[in-house]
Amino acid sequence: MSARFLRDEKGSPTAEFALILPALIMLMFGGFEAGNFVWTQHKLVKAVREGARFAARLPVTDYCDGATAQFDPDAEADIKAVTLTGALPGASTNPAVPGMTLSNITVSPACAAYAVSETGSGTGIYSDLGNGGPVVTVSVAGVGYPSLFAQLAGLDGSINLAAKASAPVIGL
Repeated sequence: MSARFLRDEKGSPTAEFALILPALIMLMFGGFEAGNFVWTQHKLVKAVREGARFAARLPVTDYCDGATAQFDPDAEADIKAVTLTGALPGASTNPAVPGMTLSNITVSPACAAYAVSETGSGTGIYSDLGNGGPVVTVSVAGVGYPSLFAQLAGLDGSINLAAKASAPVIGL
């Protein structure tokens, strides 16, 4: 009876599947988490780029008075709203990335920073201005990563995402 039992292979696929199942589950959840991380970082980068593009089309006088930075607070609020939601102020309240707030967003104008080399000679679209043209930089930092499986993966919520984009102010 025991010799026949040892030769019986009816349950071997089930046993093999039971042995490989934990590795398959870890691989599946790891793939979901990695995809979610890349997608979330992409959304953050996209939000910052949209904010910088919106900022670039505001009038130059909202940023600079000649070579002196003179930032209009209303323009800054509009840029932050577009960066946060991807829509004009008041149109949407849903953040592009869960957990992102207005306090995570920084808008920094530089009045004579574009198209000037270290030697002082410009080669870009603002080279005829001598000192270069205004550039606005929009950055987001300190946004916590919203993990799909934080409890399962042992993530403690300490992963922070950041992104930064700059654009020359063309003032349409």
